Amino acid sequence: MKTMYTPTIPPPDPNTRTPKFKLPKLSCDAHCHIFGPGSKYPYAPDRSYTPPDAPLEDFRALHAKLGVQRAVIVNASVHGTDNTVALDAIAQSGGAYRAVANIDDSITERGLAVLHEGGFRGCRFNFVRHLGGVPDKRVFDRIVAMVTPLGWHIDLHFDAIDLPEYADMLTRLPLSYTIDHMGRVKASEGLDQLPFRILIELMQRDEKCWVKICGSERVSSAGPPFTDAVPFARKIVETAPDRIIWGTDWPHPNVKVMPNDGDLVDLIPLFAPEPELQQKILVDNPARLFEFDR
Repeated sequence: MKTMYTPTIPPPDPNTRTPKFKLPKLSCDAHCHIFGPGSKYPYAPDRSYTPPDAPLEDFRALHAKLGVQRAVIVNASVHGTDNTVALDAIAQSGGAYRAVANIDDSITERGLAVLHEGGFRGCRFNFVRHLGGVPDKRVFDRIVAMVTPLGWHIDLHFDAIDLPEYADMLTRLPLSYTIDHMGRVKASEGLDQLPFRILIELMQRDEKCWVKICGSERVSSAGPPFTDAVPFARKIVETAPDRIIWGTDWPHPNVKVMPNDGDLVDLIPLFAPEPELQQKILVDNPARLFEFDR
């Protein structure tokens, strides 16, 4: 019997605009999701929202329209700790996909090995309050200890207001970490706001710190086309160009204003007008962090 799910968040914009900016060859969307279909990949019973299905075929169609050739699937909390949807997508990608796992204290060494062999290169921890809040410190430390020997990184999703509290903890980590969505800073609070200053300082003093210049629609206070996020992304790029990656965040769960992914691609040359920086952010940096074949 088919399980039916009632979405509680809207779907992505189905009319993706072809961007004006032409992405370099082997460009990577390094932060995106696949949702379901729920009939094949059930959503977790304790999920904090229910998405409309955003399956692999839609994911591929989006990337074909944008000119993306590689992708990193961040397995979203709606699938709980079942990473099958991303494992299956990687297996069908011919080496073009990697993933970031959702795991918890029940993970075994063998379970991690299966994920690693399947193309996972990191795991995610959510510190965002509306998505469940802070992970258990004991579990966090145990998982960090387990994934470090694999050469994985951890992906961290923070509310901007909490970044100052965690900065010192991050510098003590034994592995690389990525910070999602430019730290979710608020554009209206300016470049001099404390959370953004802390983010820049982290990037300056800790070579393990990577930042994703995605989520402009989350950072923006002005709305489409989200250009008030540009100064933040630009400052991040200038601070550590070898540790920046970019993503669409498709299909954009829990956003106030649904973006068009073509518009998001056209922000890239505003973030990084220089072709050599575009090549780093879109191709070289993700290839290094996620171990794509060069």
